[in-house]
Amino acid sequence: MNYPKSFQNLINSFKLLPGVGEKTAERYAFSILNLEKEKINEFSKSILNISLNIKTCPVCGCLTETNKCLICDDEARNSSIICVVENQKNVFVFEKIGIFKTRYHVLGGLISPIDGINPDDLSINKLIDRIKKEKIKEIILALRPGIEGNTTSLYIRKLLENTDVKVTQIAQGVPMGADMEYLDTLTLEMALENRSEIS
Repeated sequence: MNYPKSFQNLINSFKLLPGVGEKTAERYAFSILNLEKEKINEFSKSILNISLNIKTCPVCGCLTETNKCLICDDEARNSSIICVVENQKNVFVFEKIGIFKTRYHVLGGLISPIDGINPDDLSINKLIDRIKKEKIKEIILALRPGIEGNTTSLYIRKLLENTDVKVTQIAQGVPMGADMEYLDTLTLEMALENRSEIS
């Protein structure tokens, strides 16, 4: 016997999320079914609001609900340093540490020719423009260790080799291939504190 159509549609919707298979999607759907109607409305409204209100900051590429994200708008931050990250989620990972008050730049991925991702597909040119316009003194490359992260770091370093901008990267205590979001805060804190200049 098949599920009613609207229930099956909900299951299919949950399956769009990464790491959610048939059984997990079914469990989520039954959980929604058991919520009070008010909570279901709140849940659906939250999803709709993300679609309507969340956008990309035109300056750094982070998430925002306004013209500029809260980080770019924060004048108390060190505006001479940019921490370069792979994706928007990484910004919040570093922000949770709470010790490093700098600006960010989201690349939107890493260079990976095998996956068809080239430098022009990322916001590297925008980063270089920011460095010139904002008179940046240092950029910290906080990218995932591995071939793609190293390739991206070296490419950015090459673009900046004839400038006065100091290019550092987070310490290599971060395991190869590790996603930033799964690392504990102490490891990330130490990686930031012990960053080294790329030669």
